[in-house]
Amino acid sequence: MADDIEVNKQKIRDELEQLKYEFKVELPKRIAEARAYGDLKENAEYDAAKERQAFVKALIARLSNQLSQLNNLNVADIPHDKIAFGSTVMLRDLDADEQVEFTFVHANEVKPSEGKISLSSPVGMALQNRSVGEEVTVTIPAGSRRYMVERLITIHGDVFENGEA
Repeated sequence: MADDIEVNKQKIRDELEQLKYEFKVELPKRIAEARAYGDLKENAEYDAAKERQAFVKALIARLSNQLSQLNNLNVADIPHDKIAFGSTVMLRDLDADEQVEFTFVHANEVKPSEGKISLSSPVGMALQNRSVGEEVTVTIPAGSRRYMVERLITIHGDVFENGEA
């Protein structure tokens, strides 16, 4: 999982490089070409290029912030035996008697349909720093759910099941 962080950081760097090139080289050319058409009040090409420029600028800022956060993440500080960033957990939903699995990812990588959630979500906040064998009540918009932590795989690759590593 720690290797996943490096891969993710490289993807962000690559995307930032492409976006910065678009922002500094391609978009100014498009804007200049659109200006050459004359009246800017009814110039769809100009409007589209300016909108894209604003979007790319915001995306660059968001990705730069995400990269900064990942660079500041010290994997050594993440617990080896408790639920934290990068953990994958198998839970038993005690109300529905079903198993659910979650992986705790950066907020920009959240995909609930794939079980990827952030620690800042209601489930994440309730489970953070919990261990295998603990019962946890999670308050979600739809009500409360009770879970039993059955399995934990930490970002370090440590596996805990039924209270044993």
